[in-house]
Amino acid sequence: MDALLLLAQEDNDSWVYWAVGIGIVGFICFVLLIVGITYGQLWFQAYMSNAKITLYSLVGMGFRQVNSRVIIKAKVMAVQSGLDISDRTGISTKRLEAHYLAGGNVMAIMHAIIAAQRAGIDLDFDRACAIDLAGRDVVDAVRTSVHPKVIDCPDPRRSGKTTLSAIARNGIELRVRAKVTVRTSLEQLIGGATEDTVIARVGESIISAIGSTESHTSVLENPDLITRAVLARGLDAQTAYEIVSIDIADIDVGENIGARLQNDQAEADTRVARAKAEQRRAEAVASEQNNIASVALNRAKLVEAEAQIPIAMAEAFRNGNIGEK
Repeated sequence: MDALLLLAQEDNDSWVYWAVGIGIVGFICFVLLIVGITYGQLWFQAYMSNAKITLYSLVGMGFRQVNSRVIIKAKVMAVQSGLDISDRTGISTKRLEAHYLAGGNVMAIMHAIIAAQRAGIDLDFDRACAIDLAGRDVVDAVRTSVHPKVIDCPDPRRSGKTTLSAIARNGIELRVRAKVTVRTSLEQLIGGATEDTVIARVGESIISAIGSTESHTSVLENPDLITRAVLARGLDAQTAYEIVSIDIADIDVGENIGARLQNDQAEADTRVARAKAEQRRAEAVASEQNNIASVALNRAKLVEAEAQIPIAMAEAFRNGNIGEK
């Protein structure tokens, strides 16, 4: 009887073990099914593209809140473009995740690196990430390196002015509009000055160059004198751009500032002379009034003295000082 009870107890324990084992296996199968449904297609895409992304990495991206589709797409683009995707020196999955978590645009840097590779421009992954995290448009930077862009000087959108006003030594105003062709300098893009600085430097140099010419006709006859003088100053130093060329697009003759200034000076001199003449006239009138007052005062003194004569004569008669001898 005890043997039968022991055998029944062992059967119950084995059923418990079997149930626990089946439950664990079922849970594992359920987890694998969920993982397969969630990441299976992405992993298969990465596997078929030889992107070297494991299923474990995809699950980890989910926990790290990384968009796995973006990482896989970027990795596939790198593989198809022939870029290095090794873990040590290449564009690895961890480096892409790190840039994504830092707030960078993974697809933008991949497009930029591929475009730079096609154009023969030296742009590695670290520099592209630094440019992107610095807030610059890395794709536009590479595009501008390949195809230089033209900047208006002055830029009406920034300053509201369509021309630069410069005055030659003979006093004639010239209104100039220039076109500045620039190419992005990837080496100086981080920390380099922007377009506003380039426009300001070019505008200042054009005005200075025109101001140093003897006559406005020299500029009208040979505008490239101005462009050569401006280019010789190295205005693209410490900027994110390399100036390819500066072209004078339009020159208009403005006012004769020198004549106007001379006229204004003459009018000012006239007003000063009139003021001084009025001052002298007022001083003369005041002097005349003083003289009139002095005459009146002296006349009053004379009348007073004449009035004393009869009194003195009467006094003399009374005293017997005046009489016949």
